[in-house]
Amino acid sequence: MAGAATQASLESAPRIMRLVAECSRSRARAGELWLPHGTVATPVFMPVGTQATMKGITTEQLDALGCRICLGNTYHLGLRPGPELIQKANGLHGFMNWPHNLLTDSGGFQMVSLVSLSEVTEEGVRFRSPYDGNETLLSPEKSVQIQNALGSDIIMQLDDVVSSTVTGPRVEEAMYRDDQARRAWLRHRGPERGYATDLVVCVALGCDMFDCVFPTRTARFGSALVPTGNLQLRKKVFEKDFGPIDPECTCPTCQKHSRAFLHALLHSDNTAALHHLTVHNIAYQLQLMSAVRTSIVEKRFPDFVRDFMGAMYGDPTLCPTWATDALASVGITLG
Repeated sequence: MAGAATQASLESAPRIMRLVAECSRSRARAGELWLPHGTVATPVFMPVGTQATMKGITTEQLDALGCRICLGNTYHLGLRPGPELIQKANGLHGFMNWPHNLLTDSGGFQMVSLVSLSEVTEEGVRFRSPYDGNETLLSPEKSVQIQNALGSDIIMQLDDVVSSTVTGPRVEEAMYRDDQARRAWLRHRGPERGYATDLVVCVALGCDMFDCVFPTRTARFGSALVPTGNLQLRKKVFEKDFGPIDPECTCPTCQKHSRAFLHALLHSDNTAALHHLTVHNIAYQLQLMSAVRTSIVEKRFPDFVRDFMGAMYGDPTLCPTWATDALASVGITLG
């Protein structure tokens, strides 16, 4: 009966996504998510603010770049500062001063990233805190309870997540542990790489939403994302290069600062360089997804994919085999 009740509640829930356009060849699609804090155009890349902030960039800057949805991490925020404190600040939106939408993950990904500190049971996931070593049980009900306290616009159910490198019985166990989803939704009250090639290929396969710390993390290593891959600005070749990171990019970093300037900051260990690169890298991901969406709406997505792969690899036929095969499976050939 509980399963039937859950299905009925899902069917009667208000529609939150409108399909705008579909690619006639692949599974790519453009849509709109209707959420409490505004409309979000899809496909969309969502920057990750694990602990209520994106490293190296402010929420005001993220807003100015056109970002309309970002992520918080249920597991980490549940440990510190804790849902009770955040709830007193009018939820995560008020706590981090973010006027747009928030998606919170369920804590399930930590089953992979903190695998040495976790044990999965039918009750949920028992974690040993990376901060103080104390044990906590993250159940499907507790995950939703925390996300409700955070005031999330999109709440994720607690899935049994396994690494993509795992095979055998553990994968089958995760596939059939479906009661966690049912238990999580019954408690709901209502209202590791983001590479550009991955994004484009997965849109072709029908994915709508993406998130990853990659653009912020790679910035902290002095790497800038560009249509041809990335530029490691610590390299001496950029010492006297007074051009922007990407001449086509409209972000504040590219409009105001040169590669030579950023190179000099990096070599003086000035953290401002990491900030400027973070702004650019997030802008790059957001602009890429906007361009992908436009190509779907304008009925030229397959051509966009071929042009993108040509710029990224010098020749579309040099695209990685996994990507070529994936695209071919939905009718897009690069040769």
